[in-house]
Amino acid sequence: MSRNFYILAATLGLFAAISGAMSLVPSSFQPGLPANASIWRTVAMILVLFGLLSAFFGVMTHLFEQVDRRSEAARVKARTKRRGKTN
Repeated sequence: MSRNFYILAATLGLFAAISGAMSLVPSSFQPGLPANASIWRTVAMILVLFGLLSAFFGVMTHLFEQVDRRSEAARVKARTKRRGKTN
C-alpha cells in the first residue's frame, strides 16, 4: 500500500517540476496555454504540496505496516515458545 503513495508522490513531483519549468519558458513558445508564469508556479506549488502529503502518508503507512509485521512475529514467537514449554 505504501508503494502506491510513493509512486503517486514521484508522479506529482515530476509534474510539479514540469510546471515549474513551464513558468520559465517565454509565452511565445506556449500558444494556447496559460501565459502567466504565476499560474504555472501556483500549480507547481500545489503539486509539490500534494506530493509531499502523499510521501508522508506513504511513510506513515509503511511505518504502521512494519509495526504490524513485527508485533505479529513477536506474537507467533511467544506462542511457539509457550507451546514448547507446556509440551
